[in-house]
Amino acid sequence: MTATTIHFVRHGKVYNPDHLLYERLPDFHLSDVGRRMAEATGAYIAASPQMNTVSAVYSSPLDRTRETAGAILAALNPVREARGQEPLTLTTDERVIEAGNEFRGKRIGHGEGALWRNGNWKLVANLWKPSWGESYAHIAARVGDFAREKVRQHPGEQIIVVSHESPIWSFRHLLETGHAEHWMFLRHTALASITSITFDCETGRVMSITYVDPAAGIQ
Repeated sequence: MTATTIHFVRHGKVYNPDHLLYERLPDFHLSDVGRRMAEATGAYIAASPQMNTVSAVYSSPLDRTRETAGAILAALNPVREARGQEPLTLTTDERVIEAGNEFRGKRIGHGEGALWRNGNWKLVANLWKPSWGESYAHIAARVGDFAREKVRQHPGEQIIVVSHESPIWSFRHLLETGHAEHWMFLRHTALASITSITFDCETGRVMSITYVDPAAGIQ
């Protein structure tokens, strides 16, 4: 049986002093803590005999994910060089980008945020037909399309994909429950965490899903 593992990494903490929903807006970068988170996860991957054999690194095109992927590559490539392997470079893919959200640029869940004003909370009450933007089903479908393609392209290999909380969890939830819809407050996807999904290359069946949080102690 040939298996491919995709290690989905959530980006590190973002510098966001105004507590805005940054969504897909440009120029939202990792904070100092976020950089340390990314470096901790990169060190974890580089030290793992399993993960440091990955054959490719992908990410969402947004600043925070590319910066997190850069920290991972900075830790991983010296290990590859010591083995006589060529360094890996980053490839971006729109299918693992952050979820679209009509609240972008607004304050959410901090003080008198937009979510609580003018009855806006009603927009998030129906998980199957959300009014705030992109549906969970659509998010999971595009991530699933990406995953199936990469399983075909990397049979028997492992890859790293740096993405965002909603795409990672929506796809995982779909695989585990049969539907992508979920309550956002119940996600289990910490900053700079790794959700590893292993697929049978012949059938596409999910063989295992594991989770680790290497940056949990970073302050």
